[in-house]
Amino acid sequence: MGATGVGKTDFSLSLARRLSTVIVSADARQVYREMKIGTAPPDEQQLATVPHYFIGTHSIHEHYSAGKYESDALALLEKLFVSHPAVLLVGGSGLYIDAVCYGMDNFPETDSSLRTILAERLQTEGIESLRLQLKQLDATSYHALDLKNPHRIMRALEVCLSTGKPYSGWKTGVMKKRAFEIIKIGLQRPREELYARINARTLRMTGDGLLEEAEKLYPHRNLTALKTVGYTELFDYLDGKTTLEKAVQLIRQHTRNYAKKQLSYWSRYDDIRWLEAGEPDLLEQALSAIQISSPPPTQSA
Repeated sequence: MGATGVGKTDFSLSLARRLSTVIVSADARQVYREMKIGTAPPDEQQLATVPHYFIGTHSIHEHYSAGKYESDALALLEKLFVSHPAVLLVGGSGLYIDAVCYGMDNFPETDSSLRTILAERLQTEGIESLRLQLKQLDATSYHALDLKNPHRIMRALEVCLSTGKPYSGWKTGVMKKRAFEIIKIGLQRPREELYARINARTLRMTGDGLLEEAEKLYPHRNLTALKTVGYTELFDYLDGKTTLEKAVQLIRQHTRNYAKKQLSYWSRYDDIRWLEAGEPDLLEQALSAIQISSPPPTQSA
C-alpha cells in the first residue's frame, strides 16, 4: 500500500517476479475498463509481465462496491493460494484493502435507480443538499463520515432511503478472521518528492490523452465511478466552468490532497511496515518483512 504516485506499480512487479506470484489489485477505480488513463493502471507491457486481477474487469455502468470486492477477492484468493504460497494485494484504496483484511459490514442490496437519482441531485443541487438530508435521516453517520466525499454521502443516503434504517445501524465494526496470514508493507517518500512525482504523472496523463478520454466519458459524467480526481476537473472544463490550464492545476492539487487522505487513513494502523520507496535495497527489505524465502531471480528478470 501507499499514497498515489509513490511507485507501487513498478515495485510490486519486481516483488511479484521475485516471489513468482501474481498481483491482486486493490484500487477502486482501476477496476473500470473505460478509465484507462486517468486512474494510472499498469500498462499493457506491465500486465503482460505479471498476471493481474481486478484491472479493467468492470464497466463504469456497473455498480461495484467494496462489499462486492470483498466477496470476489476472497473467492479468487482461495483459488490462488492453491498454487501460490504468497499473493500480492497492491493498491491505494484503503476501503478495498480493509475489505480483504478485515471484511465489510453486510449492507443490504439497494436500488440502482436510487443511486442514479442521488448522482443527478449531486450534479444539480450540490453536495450540501445531500448532507442535510443525511443529517435528518442519520445524524450519527453525518457526524462520522467525511462530508467532503460525495461517494460516502450518497452511499449512506442510498442505504437509508432503500431500507428505512439508518446507515449507521448496519455497521457492526466486527473484524472478520481470515484463513491466511496478512503482512502489510507501505511505501512512502518525502512529501516534496511525492508531490513532484504526482505533478509529473499528471503531465504524462495529459500528454497520453486524458482530455480525449474525458471527452468520451463526458456523457456519463453523473455516474458514481466518474466522480474521480482527473475527470471531474476536466468535466468542469468541458462545461465551460474553468480553463484547461486551471483544470490541470486542480488535478495536481486534488491528487496531492488525496495522497494526504490516504496516509491519514492508514495512520490508524500500527501493523504496517513502512519502507522508503527510493532505497536501493527496497526489494530486499520487503522480502525480509515478508519472511518468505523467495526463489532466485530468473535470467530474464
